[in-house]
Amino acid sequence: MTTGTRSRTALRTTLALGAAAGLALATPVVAGATAQGPLAGSTTVTPAGHAFKAALTGKATLKAGSVTVTCSASVSTGSVPAAPGNHNAAGPVSNTISAPTFTSCTTSIPGVSATVTTSGTWAVSMQNGAPIVGSMTVPTGGLVVRTSGLASCTVTAAPTAPAAATGTWTNGAPPALAFAGAAVPVKVVGGFGCPTSATTSSFTATYLVTDTTDPAQQITVTG
Repeated sequence: MTTGTRSRTALRTTLALGAAAGLALATPVVAGATAQGPLAGSTTVTPAGHAFKAALTGKATLKAGSVTVTCSASVSTGSVPAAPGNHNAAGPVSNTISAPTFTSCTTSIPGVSATVTTSGTWAVSMQNGAPIVGSMTVPTGGLVVRTSGLASCTVTAAPTAPAAATGTWTNGAPPALAFAGAAVPVKVVGGFGCPTSATTSSFTATYLVTDTTDPAQQITVTG
């Protein structure tokens, strides 16, 4: 082997060893065969089997790029899973809800109006903790905002797959589910004035939840 060949071989060996060392430093060492995160805690939602209504308090905003749509009314209904489905020893309790309605909507652009339509099977899940995490899942294409007037845009939430907006649940009389700038993927199409480069929308809203089976009781999330 010539000196030049030995040098090139040594260089390749050094680079390979360096890459392997870098990979070893970048990869955490975990005891056991599979790395796992901490298990979720126990969750119980009561009263089991009771129907509920979630109604917006204040205003809901959906912001995509420079355009903000504000709605003053939104309602959804659902039911707590019947026992034993209302309890999960190691994770959230989930159930389907009606597609929420959004009405009396305005936009942040003068001369532009908006309508919000929803469809499909929506869902909510509750995970007990501090805070209690409440998530609302939008089905694929399940929320569409259309603007008209000086700017004609169509904003589709969860355009390619279901997406969850994450918020917090507060037990009370009545309890509340709040979203503060929850991010949801969107696709925006349209012409001048439409935020076509936006790929996410932020959702802010607070819903008060009432037990419609027995209004004297409260929907409650515990461990």
